Amino acid sequence: MIRRVPPLDKRKEKIVSDEPALRADAQKNRELILSAAEALFLEKGADVPLEEVAKRAGVGIGTLYRRFPTREALLAATSNERFMALAETSRTRGPDLAPGNAVRVYLEDLARNTSIYQSLAASIGTVIQCGTPGCNAITAEGHRLLQLGKEAGTIRPDVTYDDLIYVTTAISIAIDNDRSSTSRIGHLVDLFMNGVSVKASN
Repeated sequence: MIRRVPPLDKRKEKIVSDEPALRADAQKNRELILSAAEALFLEKGADVPLEEVAKRAGVGIGTLYRRFPTREALLAATSNERFMALAETSRTRGPDLAPGNAVRVYLEDLARNTSIYQSLAASIGTVIQCGTPGCNAITAEGHRLLQLGKEAGTIRPDVTYDDLIYVTTAISIAIDNDRSSTSRIGHLVDLFMNGVSVKASN
């Protein structure tokens, strides 16, 4: 029996027409995972089992890991828009704030964002290194503000961006342990800023 093989140009046409459908399916799965993850992170915290995320999204755990290889990558993705908004807000209000105060407000905003998901604090340092647009934007903005503060002589020259992340982690863990204390974020940030600010000479 002779099997008829479609002409090469017809086979190419079929392959090309199938590819957009695969991409659309992958994009749909990604959106389902992000929606489920956002809901569960808000309900149960950043340490919710990823199997539960996959189940709510209606996908297999293998599909979830293909899209997001680590928990931190998933957290970075669900936080992406918030991080982008934080960075953009910081850039637009920059001229209205003294350099040292701009660092303080940035720190307070970052701590509040970190406290949105309970238990995110423990991994925020890894999350912001995941390379999403939001992570890159928020990191670049923090470096920019810190450099401006040093150039203005209001922030000690030995303070690093890692120091800001360590403080964000510490404050957010404190908030995790007492969810009623979110109103103290500003106070805790002020305590840190008092330690890293350059005091004016008499």
